[in-house]
Amino acid sequence: MLALEQATVDSGLDKTVIELIKTHVSQINGCAFCIHMHTTDALKAGETPLRLTMLPAWRESSLYSDRERAALGWAEALTRVADTHAPDADWEALKAVFDETEIAKLTFAIGAINVWNRLAIGFRFAHPADHTGDAPNVAA
Repeated sequence: MLALEQATVDSGLDKTVIELIKTHVSQINGCAFCIHMHTTDALKAGETPLRLTMLPAWRESSLYSDRERAALGWAEALTRVADTHAPDADWEALKAVFDETEIAKLTFAIGAINVWNRLAIGFRFAHPADHTGDAPNVAA
């Protein structure tokens, strides 16, 4: 897994696109640990708070480029593959703005974050606020 992650880092794909993908897939999968990690990484890479806030509604927002939109659509399709079966429309949108090598790298990156999400959820990785005491006390 670490080698696959390093391959994503070394892929040459735009860091912003990668962090948007990692954040959005983590949102879909409900991985609080990963959402925290990747929103933090995205901000460090120059992403804006507004675009991160709007990420769950990217289809309704004009804040994302054609490449980002195609990558986000492909990420959703692969993350929900049991329901979507990776529709041809998403594949065609991807092919319109990425070359074959980029598509392969992007697909591996999407697969990797899905595995990381499942590992973090399965092994009960705690959100950092759970360790710092910043989480609100919601006990009834």
